[in-house]
Amino acid sequence: MSEAGQPIEKRFQQGDTDLCYFEWGNPDDPTILMVHATGFHARCWDKTIGALPPGYHVIAVDQRGHGRSGKPDSLSDWRLAARDLAALVAEFDLKEVIGVGHSMGAHVLVQVTSVLPERFERLMLIDPTIADPEIYKNPPDFADLDPSQNPVSRRRSYWTSPEDMFAAFQDRHPFNLWQPGVLMDYCQYGLLPAPDGEGFVLACPPFLEASVYEGFRMVDPYPFVKRISLPVAILRAQMAKDEVTSVRDFANSPTWPGLVDCFANAKELHIPELSHFMPMQAPERIADYIVNGL
Repeated sequence: MSEAGQPIEKRFQQGDTDLCYFEWGNPDDPTILMVHATGFHARCWDKTIGALPPGYHVIAVDQRGHGRSGKPDSLSDWRLAARDLAALVAEFDLKEVIGVGHSMGAHVLVQVTSVLPERFERLMLIDPTIADPEIYKNPPDFADLDPSQNPVSRRRSYWTSPEDMFAAFQDRHPFNLWQPGVLMDYCQYGLLPAPDGEGFVLACPPFLEASVYEGFRMVDPYPFVKRISLPVAILRAQMAKDEVTSVRDFANSPTWPGLVDCFANAKELHIPELSHFMPMQAPERIADYIVNGL
């Protein structure tokens, strides 16, 4: 896909759905729909897309609250992100789609596929944020969630430049695991001009990112999982050594090892040498799995 050059930036608006998305290639070619993780954006896929062979039409979406998409008050309800994506897929009459989702983006993609199965050919779920089914039992009420208590809400938001952000992150775990080019894409396209005109702020505001994490237990994915019969490939990353490490280190996999058996037609590849951020560590390898399967 390197021949495709820079993507075309587009916008999809319908009701309170306000999505920015990026498009590469010829719409007459097979479509790959790419859905990023929490706190990321569509252009984090650039190096993966660049490693794809020619002949694909790619759409990468900024999920609600992320990148250049609209900023609602909260992102705690993961069903709304799925509703946005389903509306886009239906509006553009996408068919025989190869769906690729990373982390929370994989959870959203599972929701969408369960209601629009005729639109998809197969799924690639990259270390999906789909945990043990027990976790989703007896969730709190949405009204009781308080993103301001989540440490993510206190992330530094202001930066003088993408280069400033890159310099701050390049030696910090887990960003030091990433390919430098991917980290630069994350910084370059993950910032927006600050409201006061001086410098830049995170395109996904820390409070909104925190609200995603606060909503982690609120939408049980397993009813959606059980409705999907098309082929599913799961990439699962390194596992935490203990529960404390699991909570504190986002580099560990959030995927329940039993997930593969809950789908009607799924394969899994456990890749313990890669972290949860495997598309950032090994975009060429991920591109190969997307095209050729497991």
